[in-house]
Amino acid sequence: MTADHQTSALLLFSAFVAVTLGITTWVSRHRQGSAEEFYAGGRLFSPMENGFAIAGDYMSAASFLGISGLIALVGYDGMLYSVGFLVAWLVVLFLVAELVRNCGRFTLADVVAARMRERPVRIAAGTSSVTVSVLYLVAQMVGAGSLVALLLGGTGEAARAWTVIGVGALMVIYVSLGGMRATTWIQIVKAVLLLGGTVALTVLVLLRFHGDINRLLHTAAERSGHGEAFLAPGLAYGGDWTARLDFISLGLALVLGTAGLPHILSRFYTVPTARAARRSVVWAIGLIGGFYLMTIVLGFGAAALIGPDAIRASDRSGNTAVPLLALDLGGGAGSTGGTVLFAVVAAVAFATILAVVAGITLASSASVAHDLYASLRRRSGRGPRSEVAVARVAAVGIGLLAIALGLLARDLNVAFLVGLAFAVAASANLPVLLYSLFWRGFTTRGAVWAVYGGLVPAVVLVLLSPVVSGSPASLFPGADFQVFPLQNPGLVSIPLGFAAGWLGTVTSTEVPDEARHAEAEVRSLTGAGAV
Repeated sequence: MTADHQTSALLLFSAFVAVTLGITTWVSRHRQGSAEEFYAGGRLFSPMENGFAIAGDYMSAASFLGISGLIALVGYDGMLYSVGFLVAWLVVLFLVAELVRNCGRFTLADVVAARMRERPVRIAAGTSSVTVSVLYLVAQMVGAGSLVALLLGGTGEAARAWTVIGVGALMVIYVSLGGMRATTWIQIVKAVLLLGGTVALTVLVLLRFHGDINRLLHTAAERSGHGEAFLAPGLAYGGDWTARLDFISLGLALVLGTAGLPHILSRFYTVPTARAARRSVVWAIGLIGGFYLMTIVLGFGAAALIGPDAIRASDRSGNTAVPLLALDLGGGAGSTGGTVLFAVVAAVAFATILAVVAGITLASSASVAHDLYASLRRRSGRGPRSEVAVARVAAVGIGLLAIALGLLARDLNVAFLVGLAFAVAASANLPVLLYSLFWRGFTTRGAVWAVYGGLVPAVVLVLLSPVVSGSPASLFPGADFQVFPLQNPGLVSIPLGFAAGWLGTVTSTEVPDEARHAEAEVRSLTGAGAV
């Protein structure tokens, strides 16, 4: 990239960072000592504000960079991510949003612990939530590294490493100082910027082809090198039975995983009522739906105008397809329009990453403090150290872990990494959540088994899959301890999570507490007694 690109994009990066740090500083002057203020922003946000914040939290680097890149490289099969991410919100709207808001307080474990023995349930749910959050964070770190490497002309691994470290430091500052209120406003600002940038690029792509979608698709197919196969299912997931099962596995993970994501569930606690939570989801679906439709246009636009070969030359996973598309739409390298549009897109993508990592870090630090630390403190008899103080310390630790893993996984596609996080969420968090809300006979043992019965297989299968070893694109290409053939474990681990919850319940000697279940049921359906 030219010096003009670098200067323009860095100025916009700096402007967004300055604005978000200003928001954080302003919010930090307000009282942040109470758990309700730090974890839930005082529950003062309107449905529209929360809907924009949910959209900002959900439309991550995986969406903006990864999905468009996958569509540009593999065509039709890349659209599975766009469709899966959007359809998942129907599960959230109809099964989760209002009930979680009524039953819980700050975290997923609150919902389950409402009718179970608290300590084992909180430890299990807290462990799972942190695992999912760290996987999701790694994807954002990888996206940040790819973006800045492109901006600086691919000048080695040092640029990526320092970018990942810088993003980690900023996310710790956002969470530690501003809590949920600052994080929410950062996400709202980011959602507006991202939607505005995506609309502009989509309009420019359509104008380039005079509004002829058919011509856009056929041009993309011609430049792909695959012909009409680029527009048909099977290019990435249709080679053999393993690829087809991977397709099903990924689809299950995407559709079912959203309802188990800790940073999405925590957003329902920032509004005053369950009705407001439902209206927030309706706002979010409208915004997210429009965004994912536009990522399809951007993906095929990148294939048609840039070509898969040029995209792979810049980043073999396709994460830089949208910035390269912006450069071309603005007039090409060296042009003023290309410089400006590239800088805007790069800055919007960077804003996306910062906003999402702040939300995920807050949710995971809340799980550490509110679930894990609180449970261990009660058992050990330690003094009542503030949960908020522990959450701030936890944010630092989670940030360091995410930085280390982000450096390790820097060559993987970010949408693919998020697919793994969704698989773990669908395997460990969704079974215990649905059983707790809808099964009268569910027990504490069933809850613990449901979490670990989905979490452990999902993590183990990923470690034994082609993602980690056994292929040139693996994390460790020189090693080969691959046993499990699928890249996404959802097809196996999600049923195991549900089966483990059922088995733990039917083999338990614990008598379900009918009174607590009735109380939780009334509370979930009516909101009576909700915090």
